[in-house]
Amino acid sequence: MYNFTFETVGGATRVRLKSGEDIRHLNELDKKMWTVLSCPTTELEIDSESLKLMDTDGDGQLHVKEVVEASEWLCRTLTDPQILFEGKAELPISAIADDSIAAVAKQLNKDIIRLADVDAAIAAVSIDEQTAPAAPYDANTIAAYKAKQAEYAAYFEQERLQQLGLATIAEDAVKPGMNKDDFTQMGEAIVAWETASQAANEANTNALNAAKNVYIPLRNLLLLSRDFIKLLRNYVTLDDFYSRDQTNKAIFQAGTLYIDQRACHLCIRVRDMAKQDSQAPQSGMYLIYCDCNSKKLGKSMKIVAALTMGDVQNISIGKNAIFYDREGNDYDATVYKIIENPISIRQAFWSPYRRMAKWVEDMINKRASEKDSAIMAEATTKIETAQMPADGQKPATQAFDIAKFAGIFAAIGMALGMIGSALVAVASGFKALTWWQDILVVLAILLIISGPSMIMAAIKLRRRDLAPLLNANGWAVNAASVVSILFGATLTDQVKFPLIKMTDPFAKKGLNGWQICLIIVLCIALIGVGLWLGDMLGCIGLTSPIK
Repeated sequence: MYNFTFETVGGATRVRLKSGEDIRHLNELDKKMWTVLSCPTTELEIDSESLKLMDTDGDGQLHVKEVVEASEWLCRTLTDPQILFEGKAELPISAIADDSIAAVAKQLNKDIIRLADVDAAIAAVSIDEQTAPAAPYDANTIAAYKAKQAEYAAYFEQERLQQLGLATIAEDAVKPGMNKDDFTQMGEAIVAWETASQAANEANTNALNAAKNVYIPLRNLLLLSRDFIKLLRNYVTLDDFYSRDQTNKAIFQAGTLYIDQRACHLCIRVRDMAKQDSQAPQSGMYLIYCDCNSKKLGKSMKIVAALTMGDVQNISIGKNAIFYDREGNDYDATVYKIIENPISIRQAFWSPYRRMAKWVEDMINKRASEKDSAIMAEATTKIETAQMPADGQKPATQAFDIAKFAGIFAAIGMALGMIGSALVAVASGFKALTWWQDILVVLAILLIISGPSMIMAAIKLRRRDLAPLLNANGWAVNAASVVSILFGATLTDQVKFPLIKMTDPFAKKGLNGWQICLIIVLCIALIGVGLWLGDMLGCIGLTSPIK
């Protein structure tokens, strides 16, 4: 039994392919140890011709058995499968172990055979073509015969039936310019010529294809010489995905989405949205689904991008972005669906405060809207019901009654007193502590508010998994593919501006020293007024909130 080398990558133990001998013994690797058991043969960043070449049953899915069969063919055809790790569409003739393929390669008169050389040789193939027989009539006569064939045949049939006393020929029927025997003879000559021409063409086509097919095994060898190791790095392992070199991306990474001053590198084509809806939430990642269109290319696609760094406050459905495919073509992208999950511990820390601020904002807007509607309704009612007195005099203005407003003043005083009491209690509490105890209290308050959110985020971030996204795209992923916090930081680039010293004439002006002092004095005065009103209310017999 062959001894493979194993390593732990992305939260799972995987085999490490590092030599030609590993490929030679790939059939001995337990299927339970493969990272992937099946993948589609289209819409991946690898030549689909190579994948379809290995898809021997033609079902559009590449299975473990077919990958093993391809490895065995390559190991028989090459002198040393180690050359596959170069990933080039070229081979020295000395590397080809199959005699028939090597003989074809030698016909190109080159020591190193490249895929482009083979394609050029196939395009240059020529044969001694069989000559088609000459046409029995000129092109115009043949065309006229075919155009009138149905009409003449109908006339001759009517003529035959008339002779039998079964029908008559209409006066406006088309009368042929030749007799039946001559017309039949012409048809037979044309049919014989067309049959012979078709046979000659088929013979020429078959001979040409046969001559070209001589190069096909060599061409297939060069295709797999270039692409097979790339497939293994994304099938048996996920080396390309977890590579530190981000220029060497996985075959399922479709490109990069630029949105909100970030570049999201984990972008995958969406093949089946229904499967995405059921599988993708299990990934634990913050996912952005976009419609991408390129008028220049006349192409469109749907992608899902994973946002693994930064914040999300400016990202919403309908937001526009730009997507670049692996060839550098740009597409206009529009967000049409978002699956929310934690992005980072930092984002989770501020999340409760943002939710609270949004709740307050929504509440204020709701109350303001209700108040505005009530005022407008009341004003409309008064206008509609107002009537002038019979004598035409204006109604008397009601005198100001301070008693009616006593309750209002008392309520205001009580509110200010409660606020002042709370502020005094907080200030007294902090005054009783040392400076370092004050810091600990503040940190404890922050921890109580943000702690649960951060703990939940940490748990979810540790469980982020690529497998559900690939499964929703037709893959059969056989092992966990964790996107850790550190690795996630490499999948999303955030903007980094250089240090600059400039004065923005439109920047928001900050408060200067005397303005800050004035605000502090006003706050102290407000607290004092609240305390004073509380005491005054107690003196006049009203219950004071301050004890």
